[in-house]
Amino acid sequence: MTGFTKLHSLGNDFIVIDPGAAPEASRLGEFARRICDRHTGVGADGCLIIAVRDAARGLADFRIFNADGSEAEISGNGLRCASAYLFQTQRVATRRVVFQTSAGERTCELLENQGSLYKIRNEMGVPRLHSRDIPFDDGREHERIIDYPLSISRKVYPITCVSVGNPHCDIFVDRFPTRIEWNHIGREIEVHPFFPNRVNVEFIRVLNRHEIEVVFWERGVGETLSSGSGSCAAAVSAILKGLTDRKVKVWTSMGEVVVEWEKDVVAQSGPAEVVFSGAYAPPL
Repeated sequence: MTGFTKLHSLGNDFIVIDPGAAPEASRLGEFARRICDRHTGVGADGCLIIAVRDAARGLADFRIFNADGSEAEISGNGLRCASAYLFQTQRVATRRVVFQTSAGERTCELLENQGSLYKIRNEMGVPRLHSRDIPFDDGREHERIIDYPLSISRKVYPITCVSVGNPHCDIFVDRFPTRIEWNHIGREIEVHPFFPNRVNVEFIRVLNRHEIEVVFWERGVGETLSSGSGSCAAAVSAILKGLTDRKVKVWTSMGEVVVEWEKDVVAQSGPAEVVFSGAYAPPL
């Protein structure tokens, strides 16, 4: 039996495996795929593997596996859920957690707490804009990818791309596509050959200089109710295009996060909520 805790941030849900209870490294992807299955497992968009290195200083290691078993570099909502888990279980003695991820160090700071609901500010690092850093490969190098004409299903979509530790492709719209269109376009772009590591996709509607509305297609997951890194990428893309100021409220289908691009670093503030804990008996 494997102990776990389920959390979510604006409907983007994660399973945190109790430290020391995770399976061996070679089985983590398959384990994540099974436990994230919404019919035969616990059900979630991703599985978080957390290991505390120094409780007094709030230092921990962070790994994230998508629902399809693939490992991702980073997740904004996942970082908030991981830190909420550490605060809730008192596994760290600080109000600040520094996670070591494959994308580098990411700091999470507790702003407010009411019962199982936490408000947390987390840094997402310096946005990467060059094509090799996203990565995006159409045979040429691009300092920035803004309104690039990408052909999908005999239509051309102007895309803006950015990495916030993981790759994102953003499409600005006057109206959101239907759910069928959203899923079709998202699925096609995720696996487009120009994105060698696949890509997350955001559809963005600008409301004013301070607010945008976003729907998400996540690499290795599909349609999600929200995305922390996707919200950051959407805000960065809107700022790059001169459509918003550098502090942006991002509306998702279940609420908002606030994204700030100060100096070089992007940070966001938003909720994370503990849902329940249990024990999972993986299939033999």
